[in-house]
Amino acid sequence: MLTRRAFGILSLLLPASGLLRAGRALAEPRDLSLEPPSFVRDIWEGRLPELAQRLPQDPRVIDLPAMGRAPGHYGGTMRMLMGDQRDIRMMTVYSYARLVVFDLKGDIVPDILAKVDIEQGRIFTLHLRKGHRWSDGHPFTSEDFRYWWDDVANNAHLSPDGPPLQLVVKGERPVFEVVDETTVRFMWSTPNPGFLPALAGAQPVLIMLPAHYMKQFHQRYADPVRLGALIRGERVKGWGALHDRMARSYRPENPDLPTLSAWMPTTKPPAEFFVFKRNPYYHRVDEQGRQLPYVDEVTMSIGTSSLIPAKVAAGAADLQARYISFADYTFLKEGEHNGHYHVRLWERGEGAYVTLVPNLNVADPGWRAVLRDVRVRRALSVAINRRDINQVIFFGLGHEGANTVLPGSPLYDSRYDHAWAQYDPALANKLLDEAGLDKRDDDGIRLLPNGRRAEITIETAGDNTEETDILELVGYDWEKIGIKLYARGVQRDLLRRSVIAGNATMAVWPGLDNATAGPNMPPDSLAPTSSMQFQWPLWGQYVDTMGREGEKPDLPAAEKLVDLAKQWRRSVTPEERRQIWEKMLQINADQVFTIGIVNRTSQPVVVNDRLRNVPEVGIYSFEPGAYFGIYLIDTFWFEDGNAALEVKRD
Repeated sequence: MLTRRAFGILSLLLPASGLLRAGRALAEPRDLSLEPPSFVRDIWEGRLPELAQRLPQDPRVIDLPAMGRAPGHYGGTMRMLMGDQRDIRMMTVYSYARLVVFDLKGDIVPDILAKVDIEQGRIFTLHLRKGHRWSDGHPFTSEDFRYWWDDVANNAHLSPDGPPLQLVVKGERPVFEVVDETTVRFMWSTPNPGFLPALAGAQPVLIMLPAHYMKQFHQRYADPVRLGALIRGERVKGWGALHDRMARSYRPENPDLPTLSAWMPTTKPPAEFFVFKRNPYYHRVDEQGRQLPYVDEVTMSIGTSSLIPAKVAAGAADLQARYISFADYTFLKEGEHNGHYHVRLWERGEGAYVTLVPNLNVADPGWRAVLRDVRVRRALSVAINRRDINQVIFFGLGHEGANTVLPGSPLYDSRYDHAWAQYDPALANKLLDEAGLDKRDDDGIRLLPNGRRAEITIETAGDNTEETDILELVGYDWEKIGIKLYARGVQRDLLRRSVIAGNATMAVWPGLDNATAGPNMPPDSLAPTSSMQFQWPLWGQYVDTMGREGEKPDLPAAEKLVDLAKQWRRSVTPEERRQIWEKMLQINADQVFTIGIVNRTSQPVVVNDRLRNVPEVGIYSFEPGAYFGIYLIDTFWFEDGNAALEVKRD
C-alpha cells in the first residue's frame, strides 16, 4: 500500500506539468493506495491509466478471508524451475484464467466472463465484463469471438478440420451470433454438455483471439506487402503458418500476443530464462479492491530435469512441484533449513501414479491378438503384488488399487477400485492357460499362440526412478506366471510416437488425468477419443478425426464406450450424465484396459518460507485443477513483498 509520505515525496519530485493521466494534466495528486507499487511511476508519468480505467466495470472479486486466506502484499518474483523450454506452457496452466473455471467444489463458475446463460442445455449466451481489456489495453469485445469463429475456426486454410471437436455435436456445428459488443451466443439444435467444461479445461478450447493484433497476420485483413515481409521474417511457408505461430497462447512463445492471464510473457524462445510480468489489465481483485496478482513477476529457469531436485534443495525455487517426486521427499526435507523452504505433501489426482498400458493397436499381430483377450489383461493385473510395491516404493503411504476415480470424486465406487487389483498369482496362471498361453519353454516362459516366447517390452519415459523400480518389481511378479518383462527407457516425445506408430507393445503412463471428476465433466478419457490414449491410439484417432484417420474400433467393449461417450454429449440432465459415467467406469474396471498399481500417492510441493496463501494440503492434478491454478496462484504473496513504495531523493 502506498504511504502518505510516498505521495508527498512524489508530488515534490514530479512537476505539475508531468502529472499526467492518459496525456491529460492533473491538478493534484491522486490516491494510488490500491495500485501495485511497480505501476505507480508509469501511472504518474502517463504511460498507464490508473486502476479504475484498467479494470472491468465489474471485476471478479476474490474474497480471501471467506476462503480462510490472508489478504496479501504486492511485490516480489516467484521463481520456478523447468526441464524444457516447452514447459513455459505451465505458466498458462498454473495461471488458470479461463472464460469459465472449475472451483474447489467442482462447479463451473464465470471467470473472464461475467456470466453465462444456458437454455435447454444447447443455447449458451456468454456475457463479457464491460470495460475488460487485453494486456495491451485494447478492449476485449465480441469482435474477438467473431474473428475466431469466422476467420479462424471456419477458415479452411487455418482450420482444415473445422471447429474443435467440442463444438461439434452429432456432426453439427453451432450457430454463432454476436448479440452486442459484450455478448455472444453459441447455439446447437441438441444439448452440448461438453462445451463449458472444454472452456474450463487446464488446456482449454479457445474460442476467441485478440482480433486487433491477429488481423495483421491474416490474408483477409493484412496488407499483402507487409504480410509477405512478415512471412519472410519468421521463415515460415505461408500466412497460415505465420498466423498459427503468432496465435499460439497455450505455450506462450509470442511476447507480443495480448493475453488475459495474470502474467504476460516477455521472453521469446529459444531461451534458458523466461520472465512473466504482471498484466496491468487483469480482471481479478481481492476483497479490498486491489488488483491481482500480488506477485510482480514469475520466472522459469530451464535446465537439466534430473538436477532440479538438487537446485530446489539449494533454494533456487519459490514454488516447485514439477520434476520432483516422492523419491526426493527425504532429500528435500533435509534441506529445508538451509534452503529456506518447507515441503508439503499434496495428494496426486491421477487415477494411478503409475499405469501399465497395453497397446491394443500394436503392430505386432501376435501381441495384438493376445492383449485384446481380456483374460490376459486381467491375469497381468492380478499377478502384481501391489502391497509390496506400495511398501517398498511409497513406504506404505499409497493406496493399492486400479486406475479409476478417487474417493474425492462423487462417482467413486470401491468396486471399480478393487476390480482385478487383488494379488492372486494362481488366478493369473488359470486365466493365461484359458487364454491359450498354456505352453512354456524350458525356462518356464510361456509361449504365444504363434510359438514365440511371451517376452514383453514396456517402454517408459523414465522421468523418475519410481517407474524403473516399479517395473523391476512387476517383472519379478510376472516371471512367476511365465511372462518375461523388459523395460526400455525413451524420451517422452519418442514414447508417444512409438505408441501411435504401433511399435510399443506396452507403455508406462500416469492414470486418469481427471480422477476427481463429477458427472458434468466429459468422460473422454474412458473411451477412444484421441490418438494420445496409449491403450487404443488408432481407435482414438479414428473417433477424433471422424473416420478420416486411424482404425475403426472393433472390440465390442470399446465400441460400447464410444457410444456411451456420444450419449453423454447428447445428455440433458446431470442424472443422465451420472448414469453414463457409471457405465463407462464399470466397463473400464471390468475390461482392465489400463493396469493401475498404486494411487493416492503424495506429491512434494516445495514452498518458500516467505510465500503465503499456498494451501498446506491440496490435490495435485492437471484436470480439473490445473495443478496450482484452482487454488488461485494469483493470490499467493511474499511476506516481505513491497507493501509500500518509498521514493528517495538522489
